[in-house]
Amino acid sequence: MQIESISSALPNLLRPAAAEKKTGVEFENVFSDFIGEVNKSQLDANQLTEDFLGGNGVELHEVMIAGEKAKTSFDLLMEIRNKAIDMYKELSRMSA
Repeated sequence: MQIESISSALPNLLRPAAAEKKTGVEFENVFSDFIGEVNKSQLDANQLTEDFLGGNGVELHEVMIAGEKAKTSFDLLMEIRNKAIDMYKELSRMSA
């Protein structure tokens, strides 16, 4: 199993804005794409666990790495959601 860097899981948020031209449609899809990636990592971890339990030649460390990757990406998604909610509440207070 190849270990990927964490930046590969992020939805291209690390690129400078001047490096490429962004349109409203692309920005709109960033979060839905990231949710899809988190879901895929959860499903991949689940499949590896099932393969390990079924004796299909999957090593324990591969299962653990996939599980931690899925957990970390889910935690990141929850933090992004929490910050977005906090930002919305703050903007609501400012406009009131």
